[in-house]
Amino acid sequence: MATASKVQLSTDNQPEYYRSGISKEQAHKVSELLQHNHDNYHIFFHPDGLHNHVVHHQLAIWALNASPQTLQKAYDKDKQSQRPKGEVDHAVLEHITNDPSTFTKHLGVRDRYHTFLHFFRNEIHQHGWQDVLQKFVFAGDERADDMLARMYGGFLHPIIHLGYGIEFAQPAIIAEALAQAACHEAWIADFLLPADKKASELRSKTPSKSIADLLDEIHDDDKLKVAAHWEDGNKIRDGIIPRAGAEMIDYAAQFHVRTDELEEKTAEMTNAVCLYTAGAQHPPNIVMYDFYFMHCVNASIFFSAFLKQTWLSDANKARLLEWKVRMDLAMFASRRCPDMRLDEIRSYQPKQPSGWEEIADRVCQFYDDGHAAKLVRALAHGQKICAPYEDKAHFRVKYDDWLQMGHMAIDSVENTRRFQDMPTWIRSAGFEEAWEKIPLRAQL
Repeated sequence: MATASKVQLSTDNQPEYYRSGISKEQAHKVSELLQHNHDNYHIFFHPDGLHNHVVHHQLAIWALNASPQTLQKAYDKDKQSQRPKGEVDHAVLEHITNDPSTFTKHLGVRDRYHTFLHFFRNEIHQHGWQDVLQKFVFAGDERADDMLARMYGGFLHPIIHLGYGIEFAQPAIIAEALAQAACHEAWIADFLLPADKKASELRSKTPSKSIADLLDEIHDDDKLKVAAHWEDGNKIRDGIIPRAGAEMIDYAAQFHVRTDELEEKTAEMTNAVCLYTAGAQHPPNIVMYDFYFMHCVNASIFFSAFLKQTWLSDANKARLLEWKVRMDLAMFASRRCPDMRLDEIRSYQPKQPSGWEEIADRVCQFYDDGHAAKLVRALAHGQKICAPYEDKAHFRVKYDDWLQMGHMAIDSVENTRRFQDMPTWIRSAGFEEAWEKIPLRAQL
């Protein structure tokens, strides 16, 4: 049985996109590997804050029916870059355990991961993971809002990690996600909290705009489009927020969700982010997916899992989704608002035409750190949840577009291996500088 310190997957798990035929042997193998990761490794594999993706990689390819041998091979590659999870700071642990008022002042320090992991495992042991999330993330008080904002930091990694924990019902992974969020900075709150406040004021006065329309407006906003500079270290923190923060908040606040439309708005979010991610191409350069946009797609699948949680209020589900969309809009602006080229998706010629299962088999054998497998799984899931709404104009990705995007994803990552020193992903696709050294399609 899964506990706050034990990972235990079974064939009874039914995540959002899940291929049939997964065996007990596969479930045992992924549990064994994730337990080793939980017991030994830091959530950041580098002191600069680069994230440990073992959980993401393993669960993505397990859901895609990777064999025990493939799971082991992926883990053996991923573990080479990991580092020990560090020591517990018992003084800090005692403070935050016995005096809750000290909790917030200890946040934002990466080397306290193991300390916060101990803390949240203890909390989950005592109260259950649902109550711990209610208290520390969804309570709506100052501490919970601070933690909720940190969940969206680090290019969505904490909320992705939390999504895996909830989707696969693993308290130990939820404890990891909470500890990871506690170690992140909270600067994204300078955008998310004002946008949340302004949206609350607009909610009763004006209907929400569609995400696709907001993307068009942001794309055509001359000030916002150039607010991020190529040399910015973090293009949201150092570009969008200081140079066009008011404009970004204004656009973000125009999207809001009623509790009676959660399913449709979750699909709309997925449709829109897949549109600008797959559509951000730069012919005649080879097809590539943007590294930052890809995280927005990869996170989308978990918002369907959140909707299934009966312990979570509809109001909190709506707020989670609103914040995700606002991050998606800011991410789009931060990469210089590339054109959303549906024609590139619809005219794409797959390298190996097939269905989703064949794409899944290929991506399970692609040994990156799991980003590609997460992308394929999220795209396949997007097709499923958007199908009921695709006749609506603002659902611009439709029908066969989904499988086309899946082919673009697997072909693009495999193609990059054909060039020496070639990155797997383009970074900041709206900037001309990003494409300067990318091969041309003719070179394939």
